[in-house]
Amino acid sequence: MKSRSKIVLGLVLGIAFGLPLGTVYTVVADKSSSSSTTLQPLPLEELRTFSDVYARIKNDYVEPVDDKEMIENAIRGMLSGLDPHSAYLNKEEFRDLQIGTTGEFGGLGIEVGMEDGFVKVISPIDDTPAQKAGVKAGDLIIRLDDKPVKGMTLNEAVDVMRGKRGTDITLTIIREGEDKPLKITVTRDVIHVKSVKSRLLDDGYGYFRITTFQSKTAESLRKAIKELSEKAGGRLKGAILDLRNNPGGVLTGAVGVSDAFLDEGLIVYTEGRVADSELRYDATPGDLLDGAPLIVLVNAGSASASEIVSGALQDHKRAIIVGTDKTFGKGSVQTILPLKDDRALKLTTARYYTPSGRSIQADGIHPDILLERLEIKQKKTSKFDPIKESNLSGHLKGILEKEAEEARKRERAKAKKNGDDSAKSDSDKEDKPLYKEDFVLYQTLNLLKGMVLLEQAEKK
Repeated sequence: MKSRSKIVLGLVLGIAFGLPLGTVYTVVADKSSSSSTTLQPLPLEELRTFSDVYARIKNDYVEPVDDKEMIENAIRGMLSGLDPHSAYLNKEEFRDLQIGTTGEFGGLGIEVGMEDGFVKVISPIDDTPAQKAGVKAGDLIIRLDDKPVKGMTLNEAVDVMRGKRGTDITLTIIREGEDKPLKITVTRDVIHVKSVKSRLLDDGYGYFRITTFQSKTAESLRKAIKELSEKAGGRLKGAILDLRNNPGGVLTGAVGVSDAFLDEGLIVYTEGRVADSELRYDATPGDLLDGAPLIVLVNAGSASASEIVSGALQDHKRAIIVGTDKTFGKGSVQTILPLKDDRALKLTTARYYTPSGRSIQADGIHPDILLERLEIKQKKTSKFDPIKESNLSGHLKGILEKEAEEARKRERAKAKKNGDDSAKSDSDKEDKPLYKEDFVLYQTLNLLKGMVLLEQAEKK
């Protein structure tokens, strides 16, 4: 991967309209305060107006106002008028941002922004309290416990949602398709984000789920591909990369993941007003799937870094993009500019473009194959299920029942021995068919099998 600039630019994780709950994921960009950019003339008349307003507030406001607080609020207001992603970061916010890229932080486990004065859920993070409680992408939070969200800034709302581990908060939510607001109680916890999960869906078919893009995501993915390839006899027949509800993350993570499936070519480039904002990343030789068919799963919650990966693989025709919606459409790049006293400025400095020159800002990546939002549910033909021998307490277990139970025990023991938590969860799901567990994934696996058969037929 090659770059034309020394500055490291970062993509903010899951930022739709501001700070996410718990942290902001980004690559910190160390940029000197002395820039070679020619400074524009200062608008003296407007600055006089600002000074006059400042003095009026200082002297005439009903209560004394702290100078430092007034200046900080003025800076925040100046940045909030630019775009949803530019922001001033005080000491605590800057520290949270730096901690965020490690994949461990406190909160509910949701990425949030603002929409029409309410907190909008961009995406719940996998295996977090919010996701387990039933919070979904697209939810609008209108109350936090008894406090109305209307009138709060995003930072104020985030402060209310933060709290001690083990404490509860009730979210009042408006959800599309629901007749009345929902109340969901979430228990706060320390969020440990495992960015890459993997398993074999079928003989030789790999599944890789990336929840967020962190600094070590590409390394974790490479390791997961190697492990599943070994289980499959040395090479996977095909693979599914699941980026649904992945709100994004660091730029280098997205580039590394894309590079894992590409042998050559441009991955992404950025353009802005100054030379330092121009970056170019190219793939290095080595497709870890050795050209095996690849499908990328996306939805409306796939944002930022997820869109870089999807766009690169789509443009190079390396993967088929499958989804129920087009992606979120965040195509801007934020640079973190450290200030004095451990504070920082998060400023939108560039747009990023896919290899073919597409800017997906406010448009998103359009799936090659658009799936309907379907879910398989069992039709109930009677009010009560008939009682059978297997329902009786203390019944003698049948041979098949015993064999299934023993198989589950062996799988759990194997997972425990290998220290593989994901294998344990997979064995817990083995009684639930894939089409019931995740119908979109089930459809995608069938498509992947068809692609493999077509590839084999073409080679003959």
